[in-house]
Amino acid sequence: MKKKKFKKVLVVLGGTSGERPVSLETGKACFKALKKKGYKVSIFDPKKKNLNLIDKKNTDVIFNALHGRNGEDGVAQTYFEYLKIPYTHSGVLSSFNAMNKLNSKEIFKKNNIKTPKFFSIKKSDFKKNIIFKNILSKKIKFPVVAKPINEGSSLGVVICNNKKKLFKLIKNLLKKYNELMLEEYIAGQEVQVAVINGKPLGAIELIPKRLFYDYKAKYTKKAMTKHVMPARLSKKKYNEVLRIAKKTHLSLDCRGVTRSDFKFYKNKFYLLEINTQPGMTSLSLVPEIASYKGISFENLVEKILLDASINK
Repeated sequence: MKKKKFKKVLVVLGGTSGERPVSLETGKACFKALKKKGYKVSIFDPKKKNLNLIDKKNTDVIFNALHGRNGEDGVAQTYFEYLKIPYTHSGVLSSFNAMNKLNSKEIFKKNNIKTPKFFSIKKSDFKKNIIFKNILSKKIKFPVVAKPINEGSSLGVVICNNKKKLFKLIKNLLKKYNELMLEEYIAGQEVQVAVINGKPLGAIELIPKRLFYDYKAKYTKKAMTKHVMPARLSKKKYNEVLRIAKKTHLSLDCRGVTRSDFKFYKNKFYLLEINTQPGMTSLSLVPEIASYKGISFENLVEKILLDASINK
């Protein structure tokens, strides 16, 4: 039997973000998978105890199963670095940049990765004329998508068809968030690509019953989205989207597994965002892509674990 790189694994799950329920589900699934693979596994919930109370002596490696703010935005990763414990998924800066939609958009542009036109609006700058001047200057057409700059799982995302509705929805969102990103809505196929340890794994297509692949479409069976694996693309276009996802992963210096979300419209791919802590639930896409490629859930989780490190 091959000697394991790590023996004692701490699965960090739950946390305090709006994605806590999904994180708990992800963490429990990964806990079971690692147990099956023969690791000594325990769990830690930052909502119950501060991350600096992690027992270093009994932890060889951290499996980061947190989602959302304070979990995949560089905050938890800063604690793991301070504790000098190897951890899964991307490092501090990569996580921060991927979670901050404005930062990631600028990185996409710098690397010539096509992304929808966008601009941001802060609570302090909230004026109708500023919003519509930006829409005109950026040549953004309706519908317009408004979203918080640092939420995950499509929390707070709305699509607006006209100026009146847009202004009203922005006003409501700014009661909860300090800054929003507005971008042009791109129609077409929804295609998502998994990359693991720097290598593209596959592309899946989503056909939501809802307007777009929002929180309910992702995590509730009632609003189940149809998954098509592999995505319905020509071989040339399929390989192209894999290459773009790999380029995105590397341009943000990501580690472990990422999922890049695209729209395919008029023969072009538009990158919406990259997720450095994709869900690992029964409805999640990365395990489904892996399964199609002959990788079991347990082996997928172990692959992610074995890429754990610090100082990245």
